[in-house]
Amino acid sequence: MKIRHFPEPDILYIALAERDSSSSQAINDNLIVDVDAQGRPVGVTLEHDSEISDSSAIETLLPIPPALQPT
Repeated sequence: MKIRHFPEPDILYIALAERDSSSSQAINDNLIVDVDAQGRPVGVTLEHDSEISDSSAIETLLPIPPALQPT
């Protein structure tokens, strides 16, 4: 999974998988889901990110190996 923030045009993109997107489905004015040919999500776009979320702090809930944990 990769997370990218684009300050201009204020978009947060979360790549869920490394598969090609075949189409996009707008959920609402701010949320778009990219899907592959089988309809599985491959990415999520959040438009107007600074108005909706707090991207200044991204928290991970995944286990981090002790060697990579901040001290």
